[in-house]
Amino acid sequence: MKTSIKKLVTAVSTTVALMGAGHAAAEIKIGIAGPMTGPVAQYGDMQFSGARMAIEQINANGGVMGEELVGVEYDDVCDPKQAVSVANSLVNDGVRFVVGHLCSSSTQPASDIYEDEGVLMITPASTSPAITDRGYELVFRTIGLDSMQGPVAANYLASLNPGRVAIIHDKQQYGEGIATAVRDTLKEKGVEIAMFEGITAGSKDFSALVSKLKQADVDYVYYGGYHPELGLILRQARQAGLEATFMGPEGVGNKDINTIAGEAAEGLLVTLPPAFDQKAENQELVKAFETKGEDPSGPFVLTSYTAVQLIAEGIEKAQSTDPFEVAEALRSGTFQTPIGTVEYDKAGDLKSFDFVVYEWHSDGSKTPLK
Repeated sequence: MKTSIKKLVTAVSTTVALMGAGHAAAEIKIGIAGPMTGPVAQYGDMQFSGARMAIEQINANGGVMGEELVGVEYDDVCDPKQAVSVANSLVNDGVRFVVGHLCSSSTQPASDIYEDEGVLMITPASTSPAITDRGYELVFRTIGLDSMQGPVAANYLASLNPGRVAIIHDKQQYGEGIATAVRDTLKEKGVEIAMFEGITAGSKDFSALVSKLKQADVDYVYYGGYHPELGLILRQARQAGLEATFMGPEGVGNKDINTIAGEAAEGLLVTLPPAFDQKAENQELVKAFETKGEDPSGPFVLTSYTAVQLIAEGIEKAQSTDPFEVAEALRSGTFQTPIGTVEYDKAGDLKSFDFVVYEWHSDGSKTPLK
């Protein structure tokens, strides 16, 4: 569907919706799409927590253009097929703004539907560059790219004179993408890559992989993927006497990795967004989460809060709920948010975003290194 036609369809849909609304209370639906169940539901908890808080606080301050935000939640299980089903449900439910999805492999196919159907999407967690390199008008994110995060990890590893490095990934869009970015930067730095190999997500027995790592005599292992698999790899590696230092991206930076890996999680290196919950200007917001018994420190909590805030401020700036006009407002504006100053480039990517290297501890705490 051509852009001009999409805009026409969106305008007609808006008119029909307004005519059909009659005297009903005005509201703006915000879809929240991410994993409520499945192996990475812990990250979905962060996403839903942040988005709900933003909706609650914006409504408490009068809503958006006099209308109330209403969160409509969907579980995509971080599965691409389910994400497509969720995206179609969102369209059928008349939702025109989405915070989601979380996993890159789910976000990409869902975003095809949103772009085609005139729905604006802001992902608070998907880092694959492929999501925004297609020239779509309605796709944004509130997190940096693999092409930003990968070099941060690789440059830190290179600074350690790491000897032989193995790079493992889960063969999925996010995991393989970030692993490839790390590999390419390490090669540029002259670091020896002893292995570059994929595992199957959902596997439980990694004894063969651990044996290969021992045979390759590696000093460091970079893993691209999520915490359930890395937790098992860590535990089985330590049981087998492999002493290599492991490193991973924000997809492994979850306290549940400690439940899986136990003491083997000690010393894991992780790249994460900055600790936004530690910023002085966010302390009132942090207290609001803590009052509700929620943890604001997860990497996707305040990126999700910010996604809702940006949708609200984009609507206010555009003085319109037309997704295309809101998209133009987002690209032309500068916004002060809990994750800092947000400015977008033409692709819908943040013009700047920092990743930080942390040392993970077996009690779930972390220490910033660089």
